[in-house]
Amino acid sequence: MKHSSLIVDDEILARDVIRTFLKDDPHIQVAGEAGNGSEAVIKILQYRPELVFLDIQMPELDGFQVLKEIWPHYQPFVVFTTAYDQYALRAFEVNAIDYLLKPFDEIRFHQSLGRAKERLSLKSQPRMEELVANLLKEQRERPENYLQRILVKEAGKMYLVKTADISHFSADGNYISVYTAAKTYTIYESLSSLENRLDPDIMIRVGRSNIVNMNYISELETYFNGEYIIHLSTGDKVKWTRGYRENIRAFLTKIG
Repeated sequence: MKHSSLIVDDEILARDVIRTFLKDDPHIQVAGEAGNGSEAVIKILQYRPELVFLDIQMPELDGFQVLKEIWPHYQPFVVFTTAYDQYALRAFEVNAIDYLLKPFDEIRFHQSLGRAKERLSLKSQPRMEELVANLLKEQRERPENYLQRILVKEAGKMYLVKTADISHFSADGNYISVYTAAKTYTIYESLSSLENRLDPDIMIRVGRSNIVNMNYISELETYFNGEYIIHLSTGDKVKWTRGYRENIRAFLTKIG
């Protein structure tokens, strides 16, 4: 039985080295490669490899940020690779199978691969509940790490949309329309769950079905019964309902 793997590194040569070391292994199949953190998130969630060789220092998202993005959706086995040994302790704190310090030779690589294959055969992640707890704890301790990107799917492909580019969200049950100036996407999630992961200083709940990016609000128009019509810079209009009047006060305080 072959196990799928993904190689993530911003250096082509580093990816080639790992691919070469894996070439003759009858138990590991390389499903693909990624050259930066954002691409890694998309390909991990798309291919769902059982094992990921994950560089730490990369453009867009580092290896630890990649884990934060994917972990609520999918949990592969991880071997970290990096040229910087100062990350070793943190890598083991999040329970990586191993930590390969570049440049590593074929003997050291196969030692690590042996550990990974043992875990794969047992189908047992090392203290997964602790990994999730550590990631969430760090997220709580660093409030600047609110959701920065939304993973969306369109025509069989996955994309990362920056939350800063989203003007508003509109929910219909557990289907949420994600509006940007250029396009509208649909994701499957409850609005309340999404709201908890968004920066409340920027994304404001204005109704049972709507969240608005305050940076896109161009005008508030008085409506009936203490409600408002929000005019967005994109040309869209959203109603600010009475049940969320307290958020209006918060909004006025922020811009005051």
